Amino acid sequence: MSEKREEAIVEAEVTSWLNENLPKWSYEGGWIKRTYKTNSWKGTLMVINAVGHLAEAAWHHPDITASYAWVEVRLQTHTAKGITGKDFELAKKIEEVVLWQPGKEGGALDGTPEGDMRFSYIKYD
Repeated sequence: MSEKREEAIVEAEVTSWLNENLPKWSYEGGWIKRTYKTNSWKGTLMVINAVGHLAEAAWHHPDITASYAWVEVRLQTHTAKGITGKDFELAKKIEEVVLWQPGKEGGALDGTPEGDMRFSYIKYD
């Protein structure tokens, strides 16, 4: 038995959804993408590892391009040759985890010390 192939979402719906839900992400050439700026290679590797963990857990794998102080994440459902709900869900989870700042939530977790570059690893938007 063959599974039904997912249909790609049309561009206007993709851009509308991104504007409403993930405004820092963009749509280009059949992919949704986001660049995260980091403070160093250490931060870049931490972002790549976090994205890798989420992608593996979701069994939906992004394309990643990286340099010393940035990581670009691109998502597309290859079988649909475009964007599907899988891409939106993984993008939301990546955004939530990479930009998580526990110190701003008021709980027991302090978060990294602000203003001390020894501990800074990502540049929050």
